[in-house]
Amino acid sequence: MTINMQGINLFGGYGLKSAQEKVERQTKRDNQMAFFEQQKENLKNMKGTSLDEIAKKLELLQKYNDQIEAAKTEYNNSQMQHILDEAIERGEKIAEAAEKYETKTPDERREDMIEEATGIEKDEGMLSEIMDEMDEVVEEMSEETLEEISEETEELVAMDAIDGNPDAPEEYVLPEDYIGVDYRV
Repeated sequence: MTINMQGINLFGGYGLKSAQEKVERQTKRDNQMAFFEQQKENLKNMKGTSLDEIAKKLELLQKYNDQIEAAKTEYNNSQMQHILDEAIERGEKIAEAAEKYETKTPDERREDMIEEATGIEKDEGMLSEIMDEMDEVVEEMSEETLEEISEETEELVAMDAIDGNPDAPEEYVLPEDYIGVDYRV
């Protein structure tokens, strides 16, 4: 149970911001109305015997009544504006939710799949995982290939040494009339 007294919330002092703003607007309106009502009461105590004094008194009474009506109108306008703002905000939220659940075109589905695969919206995606694995495989393969190339290079260096060596076995020595073939076109 909550009891409000001139905008003071006696139980559970924290409410919604919009509720607090509404209470502030009501308090402002009530204070303005109370001021002008007091002014009207003061007019009753004012004595006037001439027509000019009575006319002035009636003019002030009308002026105070207009001020009270203006305070009420201002409050009503601010309430309508507040309600309109809330309705627009709710409408935007509903539109966002409707858009989220709206059926997607093939292009939108493809974009969603790409986002999911690349991990644009998330920390990691399938594509980034695959790329990490590929980096590891490439690194391992390059190390193995480097080792194989260095072994083959050692063999070729040994073969070149055999070509120039007269004591090398015949199977490693090229015939003297051998002409190298260039496959470039």
